[in-house]
Amino acid sequence: MSTLHLLDPELRAVIEQMPDMDLSHDTVRQRRAEILELAIEGDADGAGVLREEIHVPGIDGEPSVRCLKYTPKERAAPSPAYLHIHGGGYLLGAPEMSDDLNVRVASGLGSVVVSVDYRLAPEHPIPAPLNDCFAALKWMHENTDALGIDPARIAIGGESAGGGLAAALALKARDAGNLPICFQLLVYPMIDDRTGTAEQPGDPLTGEFVWTRARNQFGWNAYLGDAPRAAPQVPARAETLKGLPTTWLATAALDLFRDENIAYAQRLMADGVETELQVYPAACHGFQLIPHAAVSKRYTKDFFGALKRGLGVE
Repeated sequence: MSTLHLLDPELRAVIEQMPDMDLSHDTVRQRRAEILELAIEGDADGAGVLREEIHVPGIDGEPSVRCLKYTPKERAAPSPAYLHIHGGGYLLGAPEMSDDLNVRVASGLGSVVVSVDYRLAPEHPIPAPLNDCFAALKWMHENTDALGIDPARIAIGGESAGGGLAAALALKARDAGNLPICFQLLVYPMIDDRTGTAEQPGDPLTGEFVWTRARNQFGWNAYLGDAPRAAPQVPARAETLKGLPTTWLATAALDLFRDENIAYAQRLMADGVETELQVYPAACHGFQLIPHAAVSKRYTKDFFGALKRGLGVE
């Protein structure tokens, strides 16, 4: 059954832009190269932002973690900070994919942005990807003075698998107890390994475009490896969401993750976490890659407004 008639006509180009997403152990490296070709480099100089490649220490003797750091050349001190985690199904992607957005966040909000180049599955399953994100958050907290950032205004967020890692990082940081996060921004986060299985197939009207059930299961199996199907690596399996930071969660009506995202937002609210949920109609996974579409413009306005509020920017 095709759901093309339900997709906003302005968004149909996203299907054409995406490379072949046949995912297997044999094709994943080629898919990574193809995805990176879609990256748009932001005009950091024109936006008054210093972009730097940095390496932060890994945790527990693990390898150092490459990150891209964005610092507004003019900002209030101490400034807020945003730890960004890119998407890609836990298999693909790099910080360069979100360069243009992160330049605009740094420039528009006067915020330091750190984007993590975490290790990817299947070569590096859990705990490696989450440990890399935790290492970046830990480094930010340990270097607030040198970075000129306010430790009480560090937010985290990401898209798809990056949103899943952000949700997992919020759980891991909550349980560690010494790395406060003021806000989490989750864009159609990949948070439940059961989605797309016989146990939890989901609404048949979702998941036709960009990220399908088969791709989802390959991504989860590669990411989890032999690790338990439990929190924090699978945020939807957490026993409680109490104590998590204020949350903005966005999803799309035709996205495979729609129902797991709505369920997670409902659980956050039920556990006393201040939560805003946005469901964008007639939109699919990756819809904001078509920036001229009306729904994408609305999303961008909502995204920046939410992050501005979450970081306490006047």
